[in-house]
Amino acid sequence: MNKKVNVLNKKAKFEYQLLDQYTAGIVLTGTEIKSIRLSRASIKESFCEFNDNQELFIINMFIDEYEYGNHFNHKTKSERKLLLNKKELKKLYKEVKNTGLTIIPLRLFINEKGYAKVLISLAKGKKLYDKRQTIKNRENKIQLQRLKKT
Repeated sequence: MNKKVNVLNKKAKFEYQLLDQYTAGIVLTGTEIKSIRLSRASIKESFCEFNDNQELFIINMFIDEYEYGNHFNHKTKSERKLLLNKKELKKLYKEVKNTGLTIIPLRLFINEKGYAKVLISLAKGKKLYDKRQTIKNRENKIQLQRLKKT
């Protein structure tokens, strides 16, 4: 596999304050992994949620249909189970239930063994003034870079 697959959620750092990060595996069907290898996936509007059995699922993750698939093709937006250690799942479940934090995916990639993985993060939503401060800091960095060049 010569091509690296790296699907990013660019708005996550702007919308949320990121706390802890975990790497999770995904349960996929046959044509889903083929579409991911072609970089035909998006995690822009997706989030993670626990079900009644305390299993973690990624919701709203878009994986385009495989163009060479036939009637066995997958649904583009369906819930997909995430695979983590039991200790990590308990810690995340406790944080989400007690403190009201959310779990968001940051990056979708394929590791060196060929498995699809998701980098997820425990996050806290930013307020409007925090977002303004982020924009202000970014613009200040750009101004400093311009001054250093001249």
